[in-house]
Amino acid sequence: MNILLLGSGAREHALAYKLTQSPLCTRLFIAPGNAGTERQGDNVQVSPLDFAAIRSLVLRERIELVVCGPEEPLVKGIADFFAGDPALAHVAFAGPSRQAALLEGSKAFAKGFMKKYGIPTAPYRIYDSAHLVEALDYVKQHPLPVVIKADGLAAGKGVFVCETEQEAKEQVMALLRDKKLGVAGTTVVIEQFLQGIEMSVFILTDGQRYVLLPEAKDYKRIGEGNTGPNTGGMGALSPVPFANAALMQKIEHRILQPTLKGLQQEEITYRGFLYVGLMIVGDDPFVVEYNCRLGDPETQVVVPRIRTDLVNLLVQAATDELQIENLDILPYKAVGIVLASKGYPGSYETGRVIENLSLTSECLIFHAGTRRRTDGQIETAGGRVLTVTAFDRSLAKARQQALRNAELIRFEGKYFRRDIGDDVGIQYH
Repeated sequence: MNILLLGSGAREHALAYKLTQSPLCTRLFIAPGNAGTERQGDNVQVSPLDFAAIRSLVLRERIELVVCGPEEPLVKGIADFFAGDPALAHVAFAGPSRQAALLEGSKAFAKGFMKKYGIPTAPYRIYDSAHLVEALDYVKQHPLPVVIKADGLAAGKGVFVCETEQEAKEQVMALLRDKKLGVAGTTVVIEQFLQGIEMSVFILTDGQRYVLLPEAKDYKRIGEGNTGPNTGGMGALSPVPFANAALMQKIEHRILQPTLKGLQQEEITYRGFLYVGLMIVGDDPFVVEYNCRLGDPETQVVVPRIRTDLVNLLVQAATDELQIENLDILPYKAVGIVLASKGYPGSYETGRVIENLSLTSECLIFHAGTRRRTDGQIETAGGRVLTVTAFDRSLAKARQQALRNAELIRFEGKYFRRDIGDDVGIQYH
């Protein structure tokens, strides 16, 4: 079948890598793709937010399956667009409806949903710009540290862990008064800081049944030792060493199953990937956030470990016929390290030539912010540029391989974290 993959990041490159391994995939189109995805299929210069252009592409190329990588098209209703167009009725669409995508598109909605269905999460309050004074009063009496979250989509940069009352007040005012993140921050969630360790779980669901994907742990802070501002993610590993059978059972029984039951009770259609960001406090899981798609950089360490045919899985989920209960997982562990442009997640320059990609070995290189120049060279085109993913039966050796290859690649201003996995006992030797 002909498949269309929407997006241009390293997540989409990893998905393209896996989709083209399926015998069901005749031809893959990526809109718009990057300098890496061109090796897996045909890049098409169409924005994932241009629904009319996507429709034309699907009909022209006789697309039978559409996979949406990023969150914004889903939050803006691309699944509903497909469902409501008779000409697209034959196309399997892997992605949740606009209403279902509110789990990511609105943190206030997600918090209310969790409260209603007894899903463990941090205590919270919600304020909009009309209630700035009340929000500041609440911050004043809240224990520290306190977490301030923009309600809407902010590309992974809308969460602030504030260590002081002054810092918290400044973030609240920046969002509600100064519109620092535009409409994404006109409502804020103020919640208790949970002291624990993070991990991410992922399912693919047809709305009734689900299959559990390999879990992962990502690293959001820009600085080593988990310091500095949040980013879209600077690295990840899979599997998670502390995710034993007892913990995974709690996650399924307390979080995943109640989430799907809650969606069903709300009569919300959910087909596709669901990502749950967790904080493990002691031995208990709490939901930090929902995402209505796979994560980046987690996809780069999770998807390559799956041996089961991903195209078959996605078609089953999109057509309410999910039958596979357990995935076949390769017996390897994975570590992914993100190479970023100097200055990210703040301002950064692009157009830096990337060298030595051909010198890398025993790893996968997933492109994110890259483009091919007219002279054939590949240059930087974003804040996060590449993910270097390596595999081994030992996480420590996988990280060693990832670091070795990350050092080999060159571009002006290259930055990456060397401590991915330190907090779970992985040591580089």
